[in-house]
Amino acid sequence: MAQDEAGLYRGSCFCGTVEIAAKGAPFAMGYCHCQDCRHWSAAPVNAFMLWGRDAVQVTKGGDQLATYIKTDASHSMYCTGCGGHVMTDHPEGDFTDVYAAILPGLDFRPEVHVNYASSVLLVRDGLPKFRDVPAEMGGSGELMEE
Repeated sequence: MAQDEAGLYRGSCFCGTVEIAAKGAPFAMGYCHCQDCRHWSAAPVNAFMLWGRDAVQVTKGGDQLATYIKTDASHSMYCTGCGGHVMTDHPEGDFTDVYAAILPGLDFRPEVHVNYASSVLLVRDGLPKFRDVPAEMGGSGELMEE
């Protein structure tokens, strides 16, 4: 993992207008298979990195960062210039999901699949696959087979 001299991982939206910095290390990395993440990312699976809300800051272009709120649980943020997705704030959980591709200096090491019951892409990688989310995050904690 390549942090800068201030201990920050830095990244930006697609056009570079919005820049963010994340301090420390994410507390979780993995893949989400829920329909909302798939639609938002326009992909069959979304790679996430979860950070405490206070660890993520917008360092440039905050006036170009817009938020789409589909549910109270997820506030999805994107650049109004290029439309590039940057992160999703989860107010109820007090954490922020920074999309794995946004921080190129961080070595993405997924640990889990969540919402695997909704999967449209079967993945055989040996990682735990939760039907919804782990119990400590309010889910059933039920695991599925590969």
